[in-house]
Amino acid sequence: MAEANVTEIDNTGSARPESIRAVPVRHPGRWVSGAVILVLAAMFVHMLFTNKNLDWTTFQKFFFDGGILKGLVATLELTVIAMAIGIVGGILLALMRLSANPLMSSAAWLYIWFFRGTPVLVQLIFWFNIKSLMGDISLGIPFGPVFITWDVNSLVTTFVAAILGLGLNEAAYMSEIVRAGILSVDEGQTEAAQALGMRRLQIMRRIVLPQAMRVIIPPTGNETISMLKTTSLASTVAFTELLKAGEDIFNANYKTIPLLIVVSVWYIIVTSILSVGQYYLERHFGRGSARELPPTPLQRLRRNLTTFHVKPPAVREGSA
Repeated sequence: MAEANVTEIDNTGSARPESIRAVPVRHPGRWVSGAVILVLAAMFVHMLFTNKNLDWTTFQKFFFDGGILKGLVATLELTVIAMAIGIVGGILLALMRLSANPLMSSAAWLYIWFFRGTPVLVQLIFWFNIKSLMGDISLGIPFGPVFITWDVNSLVTTFVAAILGLGLNEAAYMSEIVRAGILSVDEGQTEAAQALGMRRLQIMRRIVLPQAMRVIIPPTGNETISMLKTTSLASTVAFTELLKAGEDIFNANYKTIPLLIVVSVWYIIVTSILSVGQYYLERHFGRGSARELPPTPLQRLRRNLTTFHVKPPAVREGSA
């Protein structure tokens, strides 16, 4: 009996363990969703080539039309100037909100409350009709004699009205973005800079703002792209930007859909360029916050084209 038990134990100890079989995880939802997306994409491409109402001949004819390009330039000018006013005004309003002076902080809060509480389209129409409120603009001593007077319509043109409506409205939103970025910086760094004898403006320019830019840049990029598309509202005040240029053409030839596609494609092109610029700005100001910077779009594309994913080797039979 003892020998039998020893033999049984030896046989059990010398037996090889069963091989591990790797069973791949099934993802049926991915295949179904992928198939649905492919079908929808195929239907969309088929519609692009078969729908005669799109009229690609008219699209090709007016894509580089002089009026369209002139409207595109006006849109870019309006976007740049309005965003410059919005950024500068937003920084000033954010500093006023964070000021210890109650009058300055209250004035900034009232400005933000008013411009965020009224639609930008209403503000554009308001500035376009500012003469009905102001009459003429005069320069002189308050409650005293007037030295010089200007006609409001000669000063506030359609372009100026669009800039004021978009820029002043943007300043209210940018102020909250800048304020959030400033508050994201640890107060201990400000206290340390004050202990070194740095002035408030020096601390803001050299310590706080460079670090706050990591928080400020992403929403500012979104606001810039949004501003580019919001400039289309300037057509309501008779300013000829990209959309208004397209409207002038299809009101004459009744080719509404092709001209709207022309306008949309130009918006997409400019938006894509701004998105790339935003990416590189985020990458620049993100230095030091991460051990490794994210790859650029060109680096990511090169990696995807040159890297092949190899399946892991299968477990061989009898391997432990």
